[in-house]
Amino acid sequence: MTLVIDASVACKWFFEEPLSSDARALADRGEAFVAPDMILVECASAAWRRVSAGTIPRAQAEAFLAALPRWFDSLAPSARLHTDAFEMACALAHPVYDCQYLALAEREGTRLVTADRAFAAKVRRSPWRERIETLGGG
Repeated sequence: MTLVIDASVACKWFFEEPLSSDARALADRGEAFVAPDMILVECASAAWRRVSAGTIPRAQAEAFLAALPRWFDSLAPSARLHTDAFEMACALAHPVYDCQYLALAEREGTRLVTADRAFAAKVRRSPWRERIETLGGG
């Protein structure tokens, strides 16, 4: 099965934080992963925040950013998702950038795996409820 992975999960593959072990277990399941190409920018921003805060060395962030694209079977152009993501954002009252991942899951007929429980809760109360999976359950 192919799963859409968002930045909240992808960062847990490389940085030690709550649910990192769950994210790594997901990666070991042998599933195919896809994401909007904007995941690279979101993860770069997360890495920059950690470097700026002094919680990781710059070399670790650079290694993460170099390896990240190889974790995905494909990165979908965000430009092809923004209209659907906008419609979902309006319906869910949630930011468009998160809805890009949901739009890709809808387009691919699969599920989005996220660690963002607030977003997942909104999606579970929507027509897209079958498209969401929360990392670690719950």
